Amino acid sequence: MIEQKSGRNELVENNLGLVHACANRFRGRGVEYDDLFQAGCVGIIKAADNFDPSRGFSFSTYAVPVILGEIKRIFRDSGSVKVGRALKERSRAALKRREEITLSLGREPTVGELAQSLGIEAAEAAMLINASMPVMSLTVGEDAGEQLDVPVASPEDEISDLIALRQAVDSLDERDKHMIEMRYYDGMTQSAVAAVLGMTQVQVSRREKAVLQLLRKKLN
Repeated sequence: MIEQKSGRNELVENNLGLVHACANRFRGRGVEYDDLFQAGCVGIIKAADNFDPSRGFSFSTYAVPVILGEIKRIFRDSGSVKVGRALKERSRAALKRREEITLSLGREPTVGELAQSLGIEAAEAAMLINASMPVMSLTVGEDAGEQLDVPVASPEDEISDLIALRQAVDSLDERDKHMIEMRYYDGMTQSAVAAVLGMTQVQVSRREKAVLQLLRKKLN
């Protein structure tokens, strides 16, 4: 049971970018983004609970329709998710606690360490930290303006492209995948990533640019 819960938490934590992307499609329709995100989080947890890898498709392919279904439920039942303000407050509290632990340890805590400190599950801690983060944007270099943009013609196309991007990232070797996830899913700076990987910031910058170019080729 513990192993099963750990696997679910890992699926949720590693794919919160899907929730942001799905929620972003419904901006400007009269519902706060925090409410959209919270509904999407309900969806991704449901997807993680019910995902069966033996069926032959990726988690992102399975999860996106479930996430979208939970978000669309808001518009069918306006009272189903009304926690935008509460989510903001909990997110701020989690961020504050993370800063306190960082000062104490001399490094950022892992999601598990933060969750233990807050007395919640790792998946919930990850969602609180990610609640205020923007949708993933692949930009080359620390301050460079070059982005890995995927042209979209419709919401359906955007979701398909997001799935393709997640699959492309998953196809990278473990070191490059870890680097990209830390940079664009966890929002870490190149300097922080360099410290984790035992590299210099310049080395991370160069490798990141090369990996983003590789991802662009995979998506073309």
